[in-house]
Amino acid sequence: MSNYLLTIAYDGSGFHGWQRQPSEKTVQGHLETTFSRLFNRDIKLNGTSRTDAGVHALGQRASFDADLGIPTERLARVMNNALCGCEEGGFALSPVRIIKAEEVPEGFHARFDCKGKKYIYRISCGEIDIFRRNYVYHVNDGKPCILDVDAMNEAAGLLKGTQDFKSFEAAGGTPRESTVRTIFQAKVMAAGGEINAPAAERKPTAPAGGRDDEIVLEISGDGFLYNMVRIITGTLVEVGLGKRRPDEIKKIIEAKDRAAAGHTAPPYGLYLKEVYY
Repeated sequence: MSNYLLTIAYDGSGFHGWQRQPSEKTVQGHLETTFSRLFNRDIKLNGTSRTDAGVHALGQRASFDADLGIPTERLARVMNNALCGCEEGGFALSPVRIIKAEEVPEGFHARFDCKGKKYIYRISCGEIDIFRRNYVYHVNDGKPCILDVDAMNEAAGLLKGTQDFKSFEAAGGTPRESTVRTIFQAKVMAAGGEINAPAAERKPTAPAGGRDDEIVLEISGDGFLYNMVRIITGTLVEVGLGKRRPDEIKKIIEAKDRAAAGHTAPPYGLYLKEVYY
């Protein structure tokens, strides 16, 4: 019996989140059904992050135990062929792709051994583009607007460190023993690169296909509460629109009250970028 770790990318717009549900199409359920049929045995995945409906992933991780009898270096290709075979049309591509498959030590668990995660959130300041409606947050109903990225970056910097983020937790998630989390990094970037970098050193950034009318929040930490990144994003957008001052972040954290923070940004601009072990 071998223990495998998968790195997975997916377009979450057609799924009801990651976690398997009996009556909904989910990423985990789709993968387990496909792989169980492919290998003719029951495959159960242990995913790292339970991304919500509409949320995407560039680097989700999942582990599972199985005796497959296939060389590990061929596993990702075999899985991707099976996933494409689930789609209609000779040239159809799957909305889920296995980026990497590797063997890990016995007892390794993708979720419980995780030391941290990195997310990005894409925000558009331009007009509505229907072909990006499931992949970015169009601020101000898609009408062109100006966000103060320097103010947003100042506010984001106040999130870093070990703090109680109860104000950034939505109701409805699995109850947590503690709402204290550690944010390793939080920064806001425009198409010209990191805001704090000298102009001469700024380089174009296009995470997840970003365009020059987009702003991207990148945030990493040891763990996140239910809808935490989306609430942080909504709060930072309000800072960028001049509805809040950057230093209000301190008071929001101290309040330990969801009502003190900003709105919850929609799910479709959020991407799980990386998982740390």
